[in-house]
Amino acid sequence: MTARSIRTATRTATAAALAGTLAIGAAACSKPGGSAAGSGTGAKDSAVVGIAYEPETLSPLLGYGKDGNSKIFDGLLSFDGDMRLKPALAAELPKVSADGLTYTYKLRPGVKFTDGQPFGAKDVVFTYETILDKKTNNAAKSELDAIKSVKAEGADTVVFTLKYPYAPFAERTVLPIAPQHVAGKQDVNTGAFTTKPIGTGPYVLTNWSKGEKLSFKANPAYWGGAPAVKKFTMAIIKDDDVRATRLRSGDLDGAILPPNLAKSFKAEGNRKTYEAKSFDYRTVTLPTHNKVTGDTAVRRALDVAVDRRTMVDKILEGAGKPAYGPVPTDSPWFAKGTERTHDLAKAKKILDDAGWKPGADGVRVKDGVRAEFPLWYLSGDKLRQDHALAYASDAKKAGLDIKTQAGTWEVIEPRMKSDAVLAGGGSPGDPDFDQYLLLKSSLAGDGFNNMAWYDNKAVDTALDAGRRSGKDAERKAAYATVQQELVKNPGYTFLTHIDHLYVVNDKWDGLSTQIEPHDHGLASGPWWNVEDWTPKK
Repeated sequence: MTARSIRTATRTATAAALAGTLAIGAAACSKPGGSAAGSGTGAKDSAVVGIAYEPETLSPLLGYGKDGNSKIFDGLLSFDGDMRLKPALAAELPKVSADGLTYTYKLRPGVKFTDGQPFGAKDVVFTYETILDKKTNNAAKSELDAIKSVKAEGADTVVFTLKYPYAPFAERTVLPIAPQHVAGKQDVNTGAFTTKPIGTGPYVLTNWSKGEKLSFKANPAYWGGAPAVKKFTMAIIKDDDVRATRLRSGDLDGAILPPNLAKSFKAEGNRKTYEAKSFDYRTVTLPTHNKVTGDTAVRRALDVAVDRRTMVDKILEGAGKPAYGPVPTDSPWFAKGTERTHDLAKAKKILDDAGWKPGADGVRVKDGVRAEFPLWYLSGDKLRQDHALAYASDAKKAGLDIKTQAGTWEVIEPRMKSDAVLAGGGSPGDPDFDQYLLLKSSLAGDGFNNMAWYDNKAVDTALDAGRRSGKDAERKAAYATVQQELVKNPGYTFLTHIDHLYVVNDKWDGLSTQIEPHDHGLASGPWWNVEDWTPKK
């Protein structure tokens, strides 16, 4: 999960990613907005899309766009449609030393920020050094822990020196670059740059009405070519049903929708549905500081009491797969044998053996503590609501009483230390990206990082080994250990991995989807490459 300063669901979200996103987090949750202003248009050079979440900041120094696809900014590298790295502000892929400790980037010549000032190596150094500064409120700075130094060699070369051979470092350099001549003259945490950014990207922010919309215009001087979509608006509509209604009324040109609502547009020939595979999961946090959820036996019982396959079939209508941890089962990083089969009898036995005995009303009790706890989910998010209700229903069959409650992040966040939350997360690419922030004990209580306050020394050791080793076999063994430990002591109940569904007016060519992070709105969806869309002829 991303922390307070980089919320998007998730991400969140997001979030959203990213993909938090303009992905905001390795694993994003998002602060919700209200109803959106703005309307769709029949013009082929403009688009209005409906998303569920918005960021708290538009500054990459605070985490905005860190996973790529930022429309306002560019990174040194970016991802193509197949999630392969390609040059962006760098003129070519980096040269990496034999020991994996030095990455040298040659910069693309002639690039300018949208205020007309030239981009150069000093901006890259400024961005990375500022993020790593202790005074900067970027909760994702631990993702750049491997950096020992970043230095400019002239105006067109940047050299990163690492403390250890961090295998996915190049993927971290999709992080957007901020202009030193603007952001360097402001307070990094509160300055105007956080809401009125200047970048090198294909679009320029023209307006941000908090809780309503973000409006962009094409950058005519973009180094990658001026976009054909001249105006682009992201309408913030947190309620799934409202988003679908506004799409159907013509108020929107596209939107992300849950499976049941996306299905309702199938027969409409003027719209197309796009399905994106994702690393996005839904999970229930089981806080260590709660007397019920902090009990390992309760955690283990819930892990087998839940019927994941029915959730995929009924809630997602098949658009997803069961989740047993942050790594999808079809990932090469997934540890075979860590799948958990729905087994209610086993769940009951685990609780019986641990001293949780059924009371007169069927709810279990141990040492005077009743087996009940609240489970919060985000208001207006139908998928989270349905997951929460199904989870509570499965738990009740095992004698555990879960009270589901809806709320905004402002209501939920102060309760996360002791109350369970139906959360989301997930980041494609390297397993370090999501698991470190999700499970590392030292990050417990750091905004939306390690929301469950999970504390497992074996997991901490494995996370560090996976991050610091440059050898594939050692890294795979480390992340297998993490997944195996989550079977023994699941600090979260992972439920499903979700395929994202988008419905878009069929008036442009060039639309596609990527493998997406949890953040599903700003940076993801068919508009991940809106700068490459062209009107249908």
